[in-house]
Amino acid sequence: MKRLFISLATILMAVTSVAATAQGDAAAGEGKVNVCAACHGADGNSELGSNPKLAGQGERYLLKQLRDIKSGAREVALMTGLLDNMNDQDLMDISAFYADQETTLEGADPELVPLGEQIYRAGISDLGVAACSACHSPTGSGVAQAGFPALSGQHAQYIEEQMKAFRSGARDNDGDAAPMRIVAERLTDAEIEALASYVSGLN
Repeated sequence: MKRLFISLATILMAVTSVAATAQGDAAAGEGKVNVCAACHGADGNSELGSNPKLAGQGERYLLKQLRDIKSGAREVALMTGLLDNMNDQDLMDISAFYADQETTLEGADPELVPLGEQIYRAGISDLGVAACSACHSPTGSGVAQAGFPALSGQHAQYIEEQMKAFRSGARDNDGDAAPMRIVAERLTDAEIEALASYVSGLN
């Protein structure tokens, strides 16, 4: 099967489907995250590898995910019903609070760094996989204004699980251009593992 190259322009088209710029109140959000702390930590730095760190994540990205989870566009079993009683301002405030926190750093597996770095910075041209750094920045800090998430410091386990979810179609809230699904379906388990480890250690 002929593989199409994912151009940067195609990936950037995903921006048009991202939620409008958030206008949350971080101070107000601090009083609304008690229910979140059990899984994500008091400051958004979760201790379990399967639970994402929210601290330091882009406000726009966080808001989109919360809206998608509440609406059912993104299924997260552990969050079923947790957002039902929250309005959109609550979601904006929570997003603002977590975006205002500092992410704790992780360390990459040295044995996986060469492959992970190669994919992140150069992609895989033969498979039409663009460099991840094009959307997530060379340092893994993401592009907050465009709604592209930060990856630096995120748990490698969580990143790996999400990549596989995109690959299987279990997660499909990456917009009509489907940049994450297109990339993930072309990567092997070993490539995803290496990539997840590498980006987790970026800073």
